[in-house]
Amino acid sequence: MDNSIEFHALPGIVAGRARGGRDAQQDDLICFHDPATRTYLLVLADGMGGDGAGELASQGVIEMARRLWTRGTWRHQPTSLFLESLCQLAHAELRHRQQQLIAGAPHSTIVALLVKDHRIAWAHVGDSRLYRFHGRRLMGRTEDHSLAQLKYRRGEISERELVTHADQQQLLRGLGGPEEPVVEHGSGDLRHGCAFVLCSDGAWTQLKDEELGRFVQRHDQHDAVRDAIHLAVERGGASGDNVSLIFMRPPLGGLWPALWQAVFAGRRRKAPATMQEEV
Repeated sequence: MDNSIEFHALPGIVAGRARGGRDAQQDDLICFHDPATRTYLLVLADGMGGDGAGELASQGVIEMARRLWTRGTWRHQPTSLFLESLCQLAHAELRHRQQQLIAGAPHSTIVALLVKDHRIAWAHVGDSRLYRFHGRRLMGRTEDHSLAQLKYRRGEISERELVTHADQQQLLRGLGGPEEPVVEHGSGDLRHGCAFVLCSDGAWTQLKDEELGRFVQRHDQHDAVRDAIHLAVERGGASGDNVSLIFMRPPLGGLWPALWQAVFAGRRRKAPATMQEEV
């Protein structure tokens, strides 16, 4: 079991990922910040597909996010349209990568959050999640595109069973399949005191909602991400999934100060170790 964590940081944002009990790291993530416009883009992907295709898939999603950010298409496109384009182009990228493989099928989830002009917009496909907290209170989260989530909505299983149910990993939507993905969207105002968590299923299946709320509100966000990932890896055990987390919280000194610009790639260090439209 690999306890090492890759950390990434921006003002108000800390993220990390660990392999857990897996031989390969199939989760990937990236964050961008444009200080001139106070725009942030956070993207997390969880790949799957066998024969190394999962790693290729999540990397493909993140590479497409990097391309679109570099092109600056987010500057002139409406937020939801930009996120839709990101998901569809990432899907096309995975289809292209599959043609280069002898075996395996690169599929991936995606969850993305765009913060611009004191507005938030998000999009997701699959079972990687976005949570929104006010203080420690959970205000909402995305709904998984899984068979277990469908059974929960139908009243066939309880919320407690949702986490451990055998159908939790049976995804009904994803990137890289034969058909274009149906992307779920949401948007709202960025409100003072809100905090956001983006995570793969290796995190949310091991950490309770109230635990995520406590972690994201801790003063030292680096320690919070480290401790949350360590706890998820420990609970997952020798066969546990990859664990990825992004914590986003406005700094106390002001809302989204325009101080830094960075991309996670190359800024890594090792350490042991139902969201709907707002009204």
